[in-house]
Amino acid sequence: MPLQLKMTTLQKGWHKYLNEVFQSAVTELVISSPYISDAGAEFLLNNISKKFRNKGILTFFTDLSPKNIYQGSTDIDSFKLLFNSINFTRIYHIPKLHSKVYVCDAKKAIVTSGNLTAGGLYNNFEYGIFTNDSETVSSIRSNLISYGNLGALFNENEIDNYRRISSEIKELYKQKDKYLREEIQNKFGTAIAKADNELIKVKLGDGALHNIFEKTIVYVLQKYGALPTAAINQIIEDIHPDICDNRIDRVINGINFGKKWKHAARTAQQHLKKKGRMKIADGKWFLI
Repeated sequence: MPLQLKMTTLQKGWHKYLNEVFQSAVTELVISSPYISDAGAEFLLNNISKKFRNKGILTFFTDLSPKNIYQGSTDIDSFKLLFNSINFTRIYHIPKLHSKVYVCDAKKAIVTSGNLTAGGLYNNFEYGIFTNDSETVSSIRSNLISYGNLGALFNENEIDNYRRISSEIKELYKQKDKYLREEIQNKFGTAIAKADNELIKVKLGDGALHNIFEKTIVYVLQKYGALPTAAINQIIEDIHPDICDNRIDRVINGINFGKKWKHAARTAQQHLKKKGRMKIADGKWFLI
């Protein structure tokens, strides 16, 4: 019997459709949720099959920025639970991520305002759509994957390490508000910097900054077409605010050569040009 196509608007109680998405998953779940709680992780695990736990692939895009952790928007222990429960789990950190999307096997998708938290699932007034139109779902999945792959991919050990750092931050955050001592404030600032550095370390992996920018430039030109350098750099900065630090200049022999990250972006452009991946004409770069 052919699948009946439908597109349905979702409001309060939308988690019933999310049940359907999770329960239908056979090979792949792609989730974009800036926040997650233990209730959200348990909801996911309670609705996937044993077969999916063993053989399915979970790709989860989220925002692990320290503020989301110490304010309680995200429970990072939830990711440890997912790693322990689903054999093939991939967690990506993407700064400024805001989309809430749930895709199953490129067959069903929900685009909504609801995070994978108790509030998002049960309590808040959320709104969105459910669709099983294969062309629409494939497009949603493709767009989400291509953007999400620009983020920092965390393995289980890296999540464990970040959990330890986050635990320190959460405790200092409580003390900071309670005692308001300069010593606590300084320790809190140091812990935040440590967490930010850890996120950047995972994003860079063993590679250089320009390697990340190469992938990003290809993504940008595929999405937007030919663009001048200034426009490319602006989009790179929007995508990677964590590594585009305008406070750091490149200085050689006392001479300031501009923002360090922009030099890395230029290096990426030149590498792509040498590889025959892109050219410039009339002041605009385009892919070959």
